[in-house]
Amino acid sequence: EVQLVESGGGLVQAGGSLRLSCESSGIVFDDYNIGWFRQASGKEREGLACLTKSDGTKYYAKPAGNRFIISSDNAKDMVYLQIDDLKPEDTAVYYCGVDEFMRGDWYLENPWGMDYWGQGTQVTVSA
Repeated sequence: EVQLVESGGGLVQAGGSLRLSCESSGIVFDDYNIGWFRQASGKEREGLACLTKSDGTKYYAKPAGNRFIISSDNAKDMVYLQIDDLKPEDTAVYYCGVDEFMRGDWYLENPWGMDYWGQGTQVTVSA
């Protein structure tokens, strides 16, 4: 059973930084895409960044700009999202998602193409 556990969220002031973590377990696919998404209250889930497990190819959503950086530690089955210069509009629940069909940046426009999700971690940015 695939399990994803996000952590690292919290309350931060605007301009600050956070590093979110996603620990995965139970993934048996030879290769897959894993990514970060967020959903603000009353809004649709949006893609931020994802990567290909095998070769580390990274994809970023254009609106994400360069404030979001995805990285991984394969030895620990961890994926991270570094967020810099946080803004109040970044307030949302941040989710980690996995899918085995290798659609790359397509997931960033179609988050619900991900088959597996974690429970999310809340990020709240105060002005």
